[in-house]
Amino acid sequence: MKEYKEGKELREKVSRKSQGEFIVRERKKTILELISESNEDRVPELIPIRHQRMSVSPFTFYRGTAGIMAHDLAMLPNTNLKVQAIGDCHLMNFGGFATPERTLVFDANDFDETLPASWEWDLKRLATSFALAARDNSYRESDVADMAYILTHSYRQHLFEYAQMNFLELWYTKFDFETLRRNAKFPETKQLLADAIDEADKESRDKIFYKFTTNTAGSFEIKDQPPLIYHPDDVKKHHEQIISFLDHYARTLLEDRRWLFEKYRVADVALKVVGVGSVGTRCYVVLLINDRYESLFLQVKEARASVLEPYTGKSLYSHNGQRVVEGQRLVQTASDIFLGWSTDAGGRQFYFRQLRDKKVSPAFANKDKVILAAYARICGKALARAHAKTGSAGMISGYMGKSDLIDHAIARFAIAYADQTEKDYEDFVKAIRQGKLPSAEEPVKKTKKA
Repeated sequence: MKEYKEGKELREKVSRKSQGEFIVRERKKTILELISESNEDRVPELIPIRHQRMSVSPFTFYRGTAGIMAHDLAMLPNTNLKVQAIGDCHLMNFGGFATPERTLVFDANDFDETLPASWEWDLKRLATSFALAARDNSYRESDVADMAYILTHSYRQHLFEYAQMNFLELWYTKFDFETLRRNAKFPETKQLLADAIDEADKESRDKIFYKFTTNTAGSFEIKDQPPLIYHPDDVKKHHEQIISFLDHYARTLLEDRRWLFEKYRVADVALKVVGVGSVGTRCYVVLLINDRYESLFLQVKEARASVLEPYTGKSLYSHNGQRVVEGQRLVQTASDIFLGWSTDAGGRQFYFRQLRDKKVSPAFANKDKVILAAYARICGKALARAHAKTGSAGMISGYMGKSDLIDHAIARFAIAYADQTEKDYEDFVKAIRQGKLPSAEEPVKKTKKA
């Protein structure tokens, strides 16, 4: 295969061994300065919550510092074989959700930072997340390295498989939970997947509706759950703002989905605090009701420039909401039918998706090695499919080769970068203790600006 041969030849320019190196020139800015820069233009009263979530452990700190890692990766050797990179590719950004056909599938599910970039950036970030998660669970250091190795080994093997597939069949490939459960090798993994399927099946629209709403004077409103979900002081302004850009959002939907969406009207709007890295960006929960008093929940999330952009170049799309949506559609097997984007009156860009559509989050904290290893294999498989769909699987596979040399190299990198993350985390926590960064225990002055 021509592409495979070209990939092998690329080893002369970028050796596979070099992928295990982590030697970065000294950063020009301190962790305090880098974190402060990443807080720019976030909602001020939410920044302490962001810091509190990042300060839980080196792993949660890592989740909030995709931009710092992008800076470090840009200084390292890379093949420059572009794929539609997930961008913030860590183990918590994979999970389960329902396809439009209502099948529960496993895939990547967070694309705030997606942009075309070299394939190894995603792989190295994902491998490091497994190393940090293993340390968080107090694994032996040899087992920590094993998790990164298992992830990379799965990625390499499946990428080779996908490079041989009919391209159309590759696009149809999906990982449904029921098949994953049947094929699981260990009882612990089978049970975990069975529990996830049960959890998703119980998450009916009615259950979500009554969990998130309250009936006030005959009308339904989103239930305040501070500090995670709450109504802003100027709720009327936010309500009007959402309505004002719904028309543009509707035009980004396919015609049949736009027809469906237009059956609903806005009933209430609330602010939502999401994730770790996203805390402080503007995010709304919108409750919509149709004439039959049936509900639709949308999450409206601010879309900022990708953290990869300074190192990979600007997106093809001038609208960051469109960048997120188009990247998600490229990578996923099937995407939410209500994915779309819009711009508010102040020029801020947003993207839309359904809230909690049978979403299954990976609850892998405090799990044993068998389960974490199984999760590493499926994440490696899912990432390989994503990269094979959007890049040259043949060239990447040729570069990686049939031996496990690259598997060991990426594992070495993961350990080295996990070490760096722990050092950065210590500096971050020290800055909080010294009062140089606000913490959740030291709230900043509340503002109505959002």
